[in-house]
Amino acid sequence: MDRDAQPERKKQSTLGRFVATYGWRAYAIPVLVVLTIVLIVVTVRDSDNAAFVPAADVNPDAASRNTDVSKETKPIGAPSGNIQAASLPAGTLPAGGPYTQKGRETYHVVPGAGKQVGTGQQVYTYTVEVENGVNAQDFGGDRTFAKMVDSTLANPRSWIGDGKVAFRRIAAGEPDLRITLASPATARELCGYQIQLETSCFYPPEKRVTLNEARWVRGALSYQGDDLLYRQYLINHETGHGIGYEAHEPCKENGALAPVMMQQSFGVANSEIMALDPDMRANRGYVCKPNPWPFPNR
Repeated sequence: MDRDAQPERKKQSTLGRFVATYGWRAYAIPVLVVLTIVLIVVTVRDSDNAAFVPAADVNPDAASRNTDVSKETKPIGAPSGNIQAASLPAGTLPAGGPYTQKGRETYHVVPGAGKQVGTGQQVYTYTVEVENGVNAQDFGGDRTFAKMVDSTLANPRSWIGDGKVAFRRIAAGEPDLRITLASPATARELCGYQIQLETSCFYPPEKRVTLNEARWVRGALSYQGDDLLYRQYLINHETGHGIGYEAHEPCKENGALAPVMMQQSFGVANSEIMALDPDMRANRGYVCKPNPWPFPNR
């Protein structure tokens, strides 16, 4: 036998070479692809199911809108009255990142202006403002905050969705709304603190849509840690007060999306929010799903 002769190598298939190169990963990759596809399908289905709800049960009641709300002298949207301490845990601030307890009670306008969004005849101009003394690192900075406000109000599911109002951001002059991130101490000064929960509101004397930084950073228990959706809710809810939707709404259909003017910071069950608003008339047994949009089906 010729010592220099080499045995003929068996030709390896493409699959064999792939397995030889990647080892166990060769089996894991197809499994991950399948799981990813399944996850996408499930997510889309869940999203579709969550969004499907009769419009009348979610869309704001235009008849209840006060277009002269800026002439009011008291804060709009914050709970008031004497509430039993046992009712407070539903709206407790979740654990989470740090925030500034007390700012300077003065504000700066975040630079930037934009084109009108929406086709409504009533156009609201707005500035985006941040309280001086609030630590930018805690909430992501002025630009990030402004971008969230702009993108939320420009979304067709937001207040422009019914074609009645439009928004335009300005950087100078006298706006119709001052959408403001404020420290909890300042929010308490503007919104009141009869009920000892971190809350936000619309303060008409300053046209100030007051967003409590503690809520912006920590969110609400009802949103189960989904800070993005909660921040969209916070902007839409308090801006809703600013454009005239003074009254809060209950959950109107069990299992449906919550109306955006429901006090979702304190819960999405009627039994929770009615504890904070004893005059509200609704079925105490109804529980809704969190929803940040006035017109979620647009």
